[in-house]
Amino acid sequence: MNFWIKISLFLVLITLFSCKTKQKEEIKWNKEKSTTLGKELAMEEDIAIKLFMDQHNKLTFESTGSGLRIAYVKKGDGPKAVSGMMAEVRFKISLLDGTDCYQSDLDRNDFFKIDKEDIETGIQEGIKLMQVGDKCKMIVPSHLAHGLVGDMDKIPPLSVLIIDIELISLQ
Repeated sequence: MNFWIKISLFLVLITLFSCKTKQKEEIKWNKEKSTTLGKELAMEEDIAIKLFMDQHNKLTFESTGSGLRIAYVKKGDGPKAVSGMMAEVRFKISLLDGTDCYQSDLDRNDFFKIDKEDIETGIQEGIKLMQVGDKCKMIVPSHLAHGLVGDMDKIPPLSVLIIDIELISLQ
């Protein structure tokens, strides 16, 4: 019996030492790799946005230089929103796949100061394209929304947002 234990131990040791362990290849991250990754993510996101727009082809989306897309569902005739004004809005925020994230309360509207509050950059940009009475659908790419980290609650990282928004009043 002692002989079999020695043989077994010998075989285990031979097996352990005869296997070559692969060294993990060290990834050297640099600015070029970051840029390439960013471009790849942006292209994938752009394809997803274009598919969404194709599925919602009854709306005509205008694109801004930043990548925000906005379609007017209903045009208003009130004053145009500008930086520093207090905007009263009704909104619904969802993901590209239709998952609802946030929305205004049914019995009260939300207020925020344009360009002065911690509201997504895409919403800030979009609201300044609106006038009182406008109802719009915005497609906000992740870099204008919550970016790489999401909002740590309902919006995952790298999420494109669909925002249905109505500008009720300006002060």
